Amino acid sequence: MDWGMKNRLSKIIQKDGHTVMLAVDHGYFMGPTTGLENIGEMVKPLLPYADVLMPTRGGLRNYIPPEADIPICLRVSGGTSILNQTNLLHEGIAVDIEDAIRLNVAAVAFSILVGQPFERDTLLGMTEYIDEANRYGIPVLAVTAVGKGLGKDARYLSLASRMAAELGASIVKTYYCKDFEKVVDTCPVPIVIAGGKKVSEQDALQMAYDALQSGAIGVDMGRNIFQSSDPVGMIKAVNAVVHKKAKPKEAYDIFKSNKK
Repeated sequence: MDWGMKNRLSKIIQKDGHTVMLAVDHGYFMGPTTGLENIGEMVKPLLPYADVLMPTRGGLRNYIPPEADIPICLRVSGGTSILNQTNLLHEGIAVDIEDAIRLNVAAVAFSILVGQPFERDTLLGMTEYIDEANRYGIPVLAVTAVGKGLGKDARYLSLASRMAAELGASIVKTYYCKDFEKVVDTCPVPIVIAGGKKVSEQDALQMAYDALQSGAIGVDMGRNIFQSSDPVGMIKAVNAVVHKKAKPKEAYDIFKSNKK
């Protein structure tokens, strides 16, 4: 691993070995998601408590000021919308590596879907992008999902995570599940968990805590922060779980005290 790759990874994974990533890339397939109607207004008060921001290139250019002091993990895959349920996440390359370089990114994110007839397309698309990104010392975050009906099962999530790592991903983003330590133990690269759909603040904080206890290095959370009744309080609470080893009740108290 060369100096550039190590330097970019050090901006993502903090000195304590953990990271809080704020995902705001939902618009590339969900459109104007609730809470992200104006990304700039939503994100501005959250940035002091995030280690990394994960936007699309359009979101970055149109909503985030260039002087913002936050490492960027850029969404570079796409190609389907939420309306296309049959082929949802049948993604390909949507951003050229040269544009990612122009945007001075710390990493790029590419989704793969394992367990569908088109899994080969997403896997080879990611591998192609890994070759391009690594040529310039840019790490790739593999966003893993499994086919419809397989569920959040350690067998399938560990399969997808291990495949992503074996194909060259530097970091893997996957869902938390029962027996999550098996997913972590069989993946040779760091894992962050996806926040997923909006749940209660208590449940989201418990999930983050359990994932860290099982070996995840952090979270890449979106809707459970920006759709919270108090997004600033929620990201403060998540940050406390990830970086200050706060337990779920302590973190929830941070959320409640900020709301007051």
